[in-house]
Amino acid sequence: MAKLDLSGLSSIDGFVAACLVDSDSGLALATVGGGSINLEVAAAGNSEVVKAKRRVAGALKLNDSIEDILITLGKQYHLIRPLERNDKLFLYVVLDRAKANLAMSRHELKSFEKALDFS
Repeated sequence: MAKLDLSGLSSIDGFVAACLVDSDSGLALATVGGGSINLEVAAAGNSEVVKAKRRVAGALKLNDSIEDILITLGKQYHLIRPLERNDKLFLYVVLDRAKANLAMSRHELKSFEKALDFS
């Protein structure tokens, strides 16, 4: 896999950090931004969040897929979006809640995913 470019995510209003994560291993395959956020720790921890939510969805027999997972903090939004083309991978994006528009951010993340080049 070529080096994946996540820099396009930095144009989302309120952008703080992002990474592309392998949910099986918990490894960040690509990162951008970060500031005080340790993206390696975030990647590993959010892999567990994705696995847990998939287990619950399976136990509930929801017969549906996760579009995204939103974690709302006092000062930040954390968005987790499993990729449609490869559900073993997910995008994790941290946004400054005071500067972000959640609906637009979700829309931009979905558009970015569609344009992500795996070649």
